[in-house]
Amino acid sequence: MHFAAALAGFLASAGLIIAIGSQNAFVLRQGLLQRHVGLVVAVCALGDIALIVCGVAGVGALAREWPTLLQALRFGGAAFLAMYGLMAARRAWRGCESLAPGAETEKSGHRVLLACLAFTFLNPHVYLDTMILLGSVSVRYPGSTRWAFATGACLASVAWFMTLGYGSRFLLPVFRSIRAWRVLDGFVAIFMLSLSLLLLLRPLQ
Repeated sequence: MHFAAALAGFLASAGLIIAIGSQNAFVLRQGLLQRHVGLVVAVCALGDIALIVCGVAGVGALAREWPTLLQALRFGGAAFLAMYGLMAARRAWRGCESLAPGAETEKSGHRVLLACLAFTFLNPHVYLDTMILLGSVSVRYPGSTRWAFATGACLASVAWFMTLGYGSRFLLPVFRSIRAWRVLDGFVAIFMLSLSLLLLLRPLQ
């Protein structure tokens, strides 16, 4: 019973986080650059774990009662994504050689941390997915099996971010080329700006 609940939690969480999103794009880029990958993976995974635990504990129900908070996150997240998208567009346009993997590995660690926290907690959809959706699904499991569900969901998050952050190094031969970085940054710019626009135009349900 507990294994089935844990497996259900793993699959439910994986289905939500594996879909491409702003946070995943950020983790992929940091993994390719080999800059503070451990920090980024830890922050993303621990952030998900905290939100999943809160959702299973019932905090997600409170979030539904405070729509103003989600709306504030909506506009704050839109502004952050727009800013990051414009920065990516600038990198794509310039094709700066400093994007070579392994360069400046010790620089701007605090900026990477702040950006990672922003991608994790300024995205209103992460609260909808982890706290509300997974929290709601966990109600189907009584007693201790609910926490088995939560454990499976948390393991999926850890496994995904470790795979994305550390597995991206296998793509490094492709990204020795500045042109490849320009294409990636161009994609990131379009994706981030599109997400920002969607947050502004589409109210959260």
